[in-house]
Amino acid sequence: MIDLRHESWKSQHLIEEDSELTLSGRYEEGRTLAEVMIVLAIIGIATMMAGQSYRAAVAHASGQSVIAELSSELRFARQLAIAKRERVRLIFDTQARSVYFQRADGARIPHEYSYARTGVLIEEISAGPEISFHPSGRSASATTIRLRDANGVQTSLTVSLTGRISLS
Repeated sequence: MIDLRHESWKSQHLIEEDSELTLSGRYEEGRTLAEVMIVLAIIGIATMMAGQSYRAAVAHASGQSVIAELSSELRFARQLAIAKRERVRLIFDTQARSVYFQRADGARIPHEYSYARTGVLIEEISAGPEISFHPSGRSASATTIRLRDANGVQTSLTVSLTGRISLS
């Protein structure tokens, strides 16, 4: 009879120490319920921590995206005023969470940016909800726009009298 526990036979057939010979003649390897539960608990904790970090990262990226878009909209309004040689107003609709353009004669320019689903709030616009740009590219008044993202991080966009837009 062959001794299955003999070292030379095990090395020939690559049998591991934890393996057991079953009645069908096969070797099976198993884990205890406690080992499986510990592994699942570790995976659950890691997933929970990663989920929280992921949500914070998405909120931060969304806030940065809105800031970049609003900066772009301000620059576009300035360029439009210079190109069309007329006053252009950028109007912030804080209820609908959108921004749109209007000519000096009151006609609305068909361009609108909505930030409603981003979790970003405009807390304050220092010169009111309208920012006007002259044909020279200058702003009618210096304005600071304070924003707050979903994580509570505040950022400010500043429009100087010269029409320069800066982020702080």
